Amino acid sequence: MVNVAVLEPLLLGALALAILVKSAQTAVGALIRLAKHYDVPDVVVGVTIVAVGTSLPEIGSHVIASLGIISGALDYTVTSATVLGGNMGSSVTQQLLLFGIFLVGFGRYRPRQVFLTSTFVPMVLAAVLVLAVAFDGTISRVDGLVLLGAYVAHTYYAVTHRERGGVPPEPESKRVGRDAFIALLGLVGVIVGAYIVLATVETIVARLRLGGSMVGLVTIGLASALPELSTVFEGLRRRAPDIAVGTLVGSNIVNPLLAIGLGGVISTYQVPEAVVVWDLPVKILAGVVVLGWVWTLGKGSLGRKEGFYMVVAYFTFVSGRLLLFAGQ
Repeated sequence: MVNVAVLEPLLLGALALAILVKSAQTAVGALIRLAKHYDVPDVVVGVTIVAVGTSLPEIGSHVIASLGIISGALDYTVTSATVLGGNMGSSVTQQLLLFGIFLVGFGRYRPRQVFLTSTFVPMVLAAVLVLAVAFDGTISRVDGLVLLGAYVAHTYYAVTHRERGGVPPEPESKRVGRDAFIALLGLVGVIVGAYIVLATVETIVARLRLGGSMVGLVTIGLASALPELSTVFEGLRRRAPDIAVGTLVGSNIVNPLLAIGLGGVISTYQVPEAVVVWDLPVKILAGVVVLGWVWTLGKGSLGRKEGFYMVVAYFTFVSGRLLLFAGQ
């Protein structure tokens, strides 16, 4: 039987997560409509509004967490663990579970070589960079600046070199003022939802004596991947792999570089051991294995069998995390 003292923050946290995710989706839709109204090129929309927008739950959580840390409103250790665990959870969910679901539903997918070199490889390198700066158990302000610098460099390269990618279907804005207000309201919802989620997670961690990163991984991590899940379903419906895969991989660059980088610059973080010895190594290994398979045995493509293995790998990752690091 669930303790009433735990049930209340759980319900409040679930409601806040729903607000957080829905607000992010609302803001992204409005921003895409505005971008189309002003004839912003699709490639720019894809690597800025779409990639950053689908990562708004993670970015908002990091910014609010860091502001809460420096103001003293949120506990440094628990909050650091929660947002870093949530970031890793979201990234691995996208990279393994959602990519796997897409392949199972889509069938044979042959990624373009330019996509692998300009987007997939940078995704793996972003995880390697995070592991390098987090290896000592902290993310300092200098580390945060390094991550932000890498994000800016990648964005510049993507805009100047990447082929036209898929952008979720949204009509051109006919009422600019209304859509600007909707976008602003969505951003406010992200901020409010993120703060409530972090506050309730801190309460749950204290009452259940669970690890903050584990709670963050299974709450913020899963909920934050919902915008990407909707993009996967849209890509399957339209038989448009660029929309689904481009968003999944692009968000996996934004999450570690921009979200963690911003948080590190604002407040610094204490990094749980599980992030360094489990989350990031699994993420890097999964990316290397996929690249190696595509370039060798897979003969340039991925199919339903590989997608099934990715889904299995995701649940193996979560099970190992629970068994080995439930208290972190």
